Amino acid sequence: MLFAVATLVALWLETEVRLWLPAGILFPNLVLILTVDLGLKQHNGLAPALAFAMGYATDALSGTHLGVNAFMMTLIFLLSYELSRHVWVTGKIIGPLTVALADLLNTLGVMAITAGVASVTTMKAPAWRMILIQALITAAVAPLIFMILDVGKRALRLPVRVAAE
Repeated sequence: MLFAVATLVALWLETEVRLWLPAGILFPNLVLILTVDLGLKQHNGLAPALAFAMGYATDALSGTHLGVNAFMMTLIFLLSYELSRHVWVTGKIIGPLTVALADLLNTLGVMAITAGVASVTTMKAPAWRMILIQALITAAVAPLIFMILDVGKRALRLPVRVAAE
């Protein structure tokens, strides 16, 4: 329930509030942060279905090709999940680093799927710069979102997987 509410709030922020801001393109991908948190900390059977649903909801509200974000969020969940199973000491840097890499993967993956691989391979330096800045902004916001989710889990008395120092 916590992730469903968080996804609704994230989608509202990304689709409506983002338009009110002058630098709307530099808004963090909050759904992606939620997906990475699912992969790193939620190891149950509902988590991959929730990641798919979060991506599908993003597709429904973004007006893009239906299923692209659902596929990418599921893939990002699976990669984050595998990373969490193989990295013993996660620390505070693994989460934001995973978010940055996931944002790059998501952006380039969506571009390759919707516009073709050639659109990624022929990109110029300014486009790469904007994609990197977007990934860094999303990674910078990730610790705050992780903390808010952990507070929500504690308030609901859900198990919280805390990163080791």
